Amino acid sequence: MKLMSDIEIEVEDNKTDKRVYELGYLLVPTLTPEEVPSIIDNLKELVSSFEGEHISDDMPKMINLAYPMIKVISNVRSKFDTGYFGWFKFFMDSEKILELKKKVDLDPNIIRFLILKTVQENTLASKRFVGRDSAYRKTTHKKDNNQEAEPINKEEVDREIEAMVAV
Repeated sequence: MKLMSDIEIEVEDNKTDKRVYELGYLLVPTLTPEEVPSIIDNLKELVSSFEGEHISDDMPKMINLAYPMIKVISNVRSKFDTGYFGWFKFFMDSEKILELKKKVDLDPNIIRFLILKTVQENTLASKRFVGRDSAYRKTTHKKDNNQEAEPINKEEVDREIEAMVAV
């Protein structure tokens, strides 16, 4: 059994713990489409100032919100029904996330945001169309009333099971 010296333990404690995070944000709808990229660049620069490394992102899109959200901007309560929703992924030391959260919280252009631990790979689900009746069609089968069910031969079923298990 190898014992670690105090110096080795101290060096291990000082190692940085970089993780992958995702910052999802909702920007105020009062921004013009020309202003949105500069706000996003400011967010990315903020992450870089905390030694974060950008991985990937998605340009914000105007969406309707499920419910009105309120944000106090310059001592005025503003109510929003729409907003620009976007996200980006980055590497950062886990110790600096709280500092980043405090800075992002002060930005008057952000209604809400969420910082999540995530994975580096692209995890977007592909869009697929499911027809209205597709689930119903798969579960219902037309039975031919002219055919009767054949009786089950138990010995034959047992032989097939034994053959599968033996492999």
